[in-house]
Amino acid sequence: MRTKSVSRRVFLRGAVAFPLVMPAAVLGRDGNVAPSSRIVMGGIGLGGRGTGDLRSWVLPEKDVQFVAICDVRKERRDAIKTITDRHYGNKDCAQYIDMKEMLARKDIDAVLIATSDRWHASASILAMRAGKDVYTEKPASMTVQEGQAVVATAARYGRVYQAGMQRLSEPNFVVANELLRLGRLGEVKTVYAHLAPGGTVFLQRRWLQPEPEPPRDVVDWDAWLGPCPWRPYHPSYLKGGWHLHHDFYTSIIGEWGSHTFAQCHAALGMEATSPVFYPCMHKPLPDGMRMRFSNGVELVAQQNGWRGTCGVCYVGSEGWVSCADGYATPVVSRPSLLADYQKILSDYCVRTGYTGQNHMRQFLNSVKSRAATVANPMLMHRSMTTVHCANIAQWLGRDLNWDPERERFVNDPEADRMLSRAQREGWQII
Repeated sequence: MRTKSVSRRVFLRGAVAFPLVMPAAVLGRDGNVAPSSRIVMGGIGLGGRGTGDLRSWVLPEKDVQFVAICDVRKERRDAIKTITDRHYGNKDCAQYIDMKEMLARKDIDAVLIATSDRWHASASILAMRAGKDVYTEKPASMTVQEGQAVVATAARYGRVYQAGMQRLSEPNFVVANELLRLGRLGEVKTVYAHLAPGGTVFLQRRWLQPEPEPPRDVVDWDAWLGPCPWRPYHPSYLKGGWHLHHDFYTSIIGEWGSHTFAQCHAALGMEATSPVFYPCMHKPLPDGMRMRFSNGVELVAQQNGWRGTCGVCYVGSEGWVSCADGYATPVVSRPSLLADYQKILSDYCVRTGYTGQNHMRQFLNSVKSRAATVANPMLMHRSMTTVHCANIAQWLGRDLNWDPERERFVNDPEADRMLSRAQREGWQII
């Protein structure tokens, strides 16, 4: 928007003729937040999950103003604009096809990224380079190289970053993690991470039957693909059909492992490292895969054992704790472990500044304070490295040893070549 300069004389003359009355919302009164204290946000790729994030976690926050949507699909741009404008009672939500145009806006402080998997890291990097803080859905990287680039970019540009591993901010999971960290379980040698049911590690590399591309303003197919290898258009890709395709998906391991591995890493204090051993299971569903950290603790990928989704279980010499979606409190080997549940949570809040609110609110608080988020770039990267290394072991059909210091496999150049993927010409981002 252009602003016209106004002379002091003209301004004062207008002020005398029309006494200035500032609405309470502008001054931050009556429960409102002054514009100067608001976080201005935009969204990138807000489909089903992103729409849920917007409705539940962004629009209700009084200190957030959502002002723009970028999506390669017109139907999603229009839908998000309608939701946003209806919420604020105006027509101000801007629409973009090219994310670089939206990221060039100086007034936007942070972005919500909820594309499908292939764009999470690349869009995050572009946003942080443009000076924006980032909340991105998971899985937050497609390769080890992408994770490294997210960590390096956040550090270089001083950006706040939160991966959408929201269970790290949910009280029941927090208490389960604290029981391990505080030593209440004794010596912990095994942790279990829930794998999604069904699915496979062996992904498709074939194209779907080509169909005519829609006009660019309806679907920008080239931008939808982004850095991924080119393939002809098919509408099912836009409706979840990208699942199980190697170019777009992190396999059955990444589906829930991007949540549950991160929980295990955080509880064990392994935020800055990854397991050193990955066994090949020689089957499509790697149920029972036992990955081993350098200290001997095993992280077991397991499909059963919980009555809810995305569960974790930590087993120690003096007890165990298990938690999953839908658990009001963790399940424990003996009730005394939860006797001081509220104190455990309260002490955690004092130690970390956690507010007990949702994962997005934790991000927004960090945007204001510049404190590290719970799902920070390093935890995201190292837990997703565990996902990627586990995939590579299955794809190559052999056990692999990993050096977490060098971030390379031990004496395996073929496996090392799978730590990155070539990016399409014209779309190179890292």
